[in-house]
Amino acid sequence: MSDDKNHVTAAAVLPLVGGADNITSIAHCMTRLRLGLRDRSLVDRTALQAVPAVLGVVEDDTYQIVLGPGAVARITQAFERLVAEQRSATPAGATTTDTTAMTAATTAEELAAQGAALRAARKRKNATPVKLLLRRIADVFVPLIPALIGAGIIAGVNGLLVNLGWLPGISPALTAIASGFMSLIAVFVGYNTAKEFGGTPVLGGAAAAVIVYAGVAHVSVLGQTLSPGQGGVLGALAAAALAVRVEKQCRRFVPESLDVLLTPTLTLLVTGLVTLFGLMFVAGEVSTGIGTGATWLLAHGGAFAGLLLGGLFLPLVMLGLHQALIPIHTTLIEQQGYTVLLPILAMAGAGQVGCAIAVLLRLRRNSSIRATIRSALPAGLLGVGEPLIYGVSLPLGRPFVTACVGGAAGGSFVGFFNMLGATVGATAIGPSGWALFPLLKGNENPGTTVLIYAGGLAVGYAAGFLATYFFGFTREMLTGLDTDPATPPTATPTATAPAEPATTPATAPPTG
Repeated sequence: MSDDKNHVTAAAVLPLVGGADNITSIAHCMTRLRLGLRDRSLVDRTALQAVPAVLGVVEDDTYQIVLGPGAVARITQAFERLVAEQRSATPAGATTTDTTAMTAATTAEELAAQGAALRAARKRKNATPVKLLLRRIADVFVPLIPALIGAGIIAGVNGLLVNLGWLPGISPALTAIASGFMSLIAVFVGYNTAKEFGGTPVLGGAAAAVIVYAGVAHVSVLGQTLSPGQGGVLGALAAAALAVRVEKQCRRFVPESLDVLLTPTLTLLVTGLVTLFGLMFVAGEVSTGIGTGATWLLAHGGAFAGLLLGGLFLPLVMLGLHQALIPIHTTLIEQQGYTVLLPILAMAGAGQVGCAIAVLLRLRRNSSIRATIRSALPAGLLGVGEPLIYGVSLPLGRPFVTACVGGAAGGSFVGFFNMLGATVGATAIGPSGWALFPLLKGNENPGTTVLIYAGGLAVGYAAGFLATYFFGFTREMLTGLDTDPATPPTATPTATAPAEPATTPATAPPTG
């Protein structure tokens, strides 16, 4: 039954993105189906957003269809099968669209158009060398998230069994399963880094493997003995990036007849020596600094730090700077077993949910926006915020700011308890909202950790709701938006009568 549902969704989406011949690449992350398209003008965005399983659309370097965690992997498999089938059966260039699916009401369409304009503007601003580099680094870590989640949940279950004294015979096995991936995460980072930056993936993995090899304990640098794993994922990232550079230089100068022998040998030799006698030490110091800094920040200024982190996370996403946090999260998980930053940043989603509920109540007559919110709220509660951000709060302007207020309040709540010594962390990155509960871990008992995080969510919901309800709309905004878009405006003979329902201008800044 589930396969049929996924097939139906894939079959509905494919013609709306221009058909199989318009697809150049197919991939997925935690929540999104990412498509490379030959011609984006063939996409029927309105109909695509009306597909029941589609939670939103994000136009970036790839065309991204938000489907939610769990569903995206299954729908992607069905989508790939359909594309393969239609490419052999459909003439080149043939595309189909289903305009009967265009059921969104006028105001929702206008908000979606404003959201698309804001996304396009954000994409242009984000196309800087630094931000593009951050995006590529993030792409190194995103494929690792499923394994981080699986290992994190198994580690959490194992810890619960140990605390309760249940099934002691199975605990060593669960420990091995949960810890195996983390012990070799540097190798996976190296492999993905080389793949992302245009090198031979296995050479990137081999270069990074030097870091976790137990034999490095016999190597001394400046009088200090190295430790296996020193430098962690940051060292692996640097080692693999260097391996790519060395490999490309070798292919320029090594004769073609000797390439198969010399290029991999020189790549591993040069990269390995630089890693052992430089990168491991430097990356180790940076990694230690990150862990020490995060711990100190929350221990001494937790409430204020949480307020800043929770309140600024949504703007960081808009600027594309949130991608710099992914290696930091991974480093903290590798060092401490969990990242203390993610539960605080997750409060931004709580503020967004509270904001959306307030908009739902304020715009009682606008059936279009209310329908959008109702369909996106379940995903928002599970930490998938794109539909609410790009479909509601960001194009409306002021509600985006009040959502940030909710995130700041929730982040301050969690940070305050960190300052009191009750650390709340997450054993994996990716999930947020309610989906983060199985991955919570801290220095207190599991019940206390869950209660603090749940309290933060409640504060974020409440603050986002109250800020939006009382300060999220001007009188003019309510006059224009709190109407039924399905009911045409009544014509009046006065010269001052508006020709069409007033809406927020498409050029309105997100902080309006």
